[in-house]
Amino acid sequence: MSTAKTRLQSLTSHFLPSSSSPTVPSSNTPIPPKEPHIHTLSPTFFLPRAAEIEPDAEAIFHVTANGKTLRRNYAEFADRARGLAYFLMKHGFKRVGILAPNTPAFLESIFGIAAAGGEFLAGFFLSLGELFMSWADRRNYTNEYAGVNVAVNYRLKMEDISYIFSFGEVDSIIVDEEYLPLLSDFRSQNPNVPFIIDTDTDATEGQLSGPFDEAVLEGLNYDIELGKHGWAGLKAQADDENGTIAIPFTSGTTAKPKGVVYTHRGAYLAAMGNVIESGLNYHSGRCGYLWTLPMFHAMGWTFPWSVTAVRGTHFCLRKIDYPLIWKLLKEENITHFNAAPTVNTLLCASKDAVKLENPVRVTVAASPPTAHLFEQMTNLNLMPVHVYGLTETYGPITKGYHMPIWEILPIKEKYARMARQGHGFITGLPIRIVKTEQPEGVLIDVAKDGKEIGEIIFFGNICAKEYLKDPEATRKLFAGGGLHSGDLAVWHEDGSAQILDRAKDIIISGEPAMPPFPNLLSKQFNQNNVCFNTDFQKQAARTSPPLLSSPC
Repeated sequence: MSTAKTRLQSLTSHFLPSSSSPTVPSSNTPIPPKEPHIHTLSPTFFLPRAAEIEPDAEAIFHVTANGKTLRRNYAEFADRARGLAYFLMKHGFKRVGILAPNTPAFLESIFGIAAAGGEFLAGFFLSLGELFMSWADRRNYTNEYAGVNVAVNYRLKMEDISYIFSFGEVDSIIVDEEYLPLLSDFRSQNPNVPFIIDTDTDATEGQLSGPFDEAVLEGLNYDIELGKHGWAGLKAQADDENGTIAIPFTSGTTAKPKGVVYTHRGAYLAAMGNVIESGLNYHSGRCGYLWTLPMFHAMGWTFPWSVTAVRGTHFCLRKIDYPLIWKLLKEENITHFNAAPTVNTLLCASKDAVKLENPVRVTVAASPPTAHLFEQMTNLNLMPVHVYGLTETYGPITKGYHMPIWEILPIKEKYARMARQGHGFITGLPIRIVKTEQPEGVLIDVAKDGKEIGEIIFFGNICAKEYLKDPEATRKLFAGGGLHSGDLAVWHEDGSAQILDRAKDIIISGEPAMPPFPNLLSKQFNQNNVCFNTDFQKQAARTSPPLLSSPC
């Protein structure tokens, strides 16, 4: 007669690997899919893939907070992300906040947090309660809550940052030491949420290193304790490609910030779209991408994944510094960067501006750029790639495709054509521009005459899944079966869109984005910009709490 102990052993044998179970690969090789012709899509896989193909390729260039130049190759980049992933798994952190400028730690966190998602080795990390869940329930549980990052704009007011992290239900926060004072309100309301602080130095061990580096080392040692499974013990490929990978928030200048749910599949296809549309891949040589665009903004338009996919070099910047940007453009292998029109305008006006020897592709978006700006940029060998999108579309979702016939047009007409927002991305579906004075959910196209004004609507793979915990806003966003931009535009005869005004939240990026027209948004923007500056100055003057405030 079987005892309770033997029955439990029999039951657990169905979940735990036996001697006859296939061994788990110890290299970066992913676990094969159940169906040979299909694998789940997740951009996290781009990092171990890059490290496997070209481990010595330069992955990261950065001038640290202590003024040192840091260079890391793809093997080091992948190892540090892997260490962070195992650290998060060890401590059970599943939804991780990020408050940081464009640093190596931010990049490593994007990959490490996602890689920590899901179950490990057929259940070694399941609690006893989780063990008795059904397989479907456990899969839904882990996919919904594990391996998700919530990156926040550090230029927001303290109360907005606290709101986002609280609403996003983060269970830990990776924070740059400079911005730690901005978490005072959140700490008082959530004393049990630990902070993993990055000091952003060139040291990985010893006195100059910080809690983030210690977490990476702890995670690498934990992998050794578990049997050195490496990336094969992580979730570089998601179990469910429709599961959540990140929850960036809208800027909140016209309403409360909304959490925008990004899926593994959507992020993968948006990243691949940017590889194609911004021309990141090279037959020889490699892409050098300068991080002028904040990584917190729509996950850096998915370029952390795009640049990694082509084994490019990430040139990180803690802040917008025009002399440093021009120095890097002149001395390093910078081939691409992304920036709003305001940043490009100030870059062109810098006293350090010169015509570059080699062309640099500049992906431009946010407020509608002018034809004059594009002419200025081209004269400096900064070649515009004009895109348009929203946080709700993973960043860019349209591109103004340059047509050869434009080269014979009068110069002003040529740059006017370049200033259009263009057509839908290759990884999405064609855009539509619909009449605005219609019942909710009724989509009727405007005429393609460049005159009738309507709202731009998006469809397809690179539309976000939903708003976090806001089904009514999600319903309105997708009313009629398309994602509503809220932006007004005309539709030209060639099918290209041209925006006349933007109704969505203004994005506060590397430099404040200026509204294209003197409407009500201008007043809102000016008020918020003052708040960002004065709030941070007040908080920075306070004494910072200890680097690691609670145990990890």
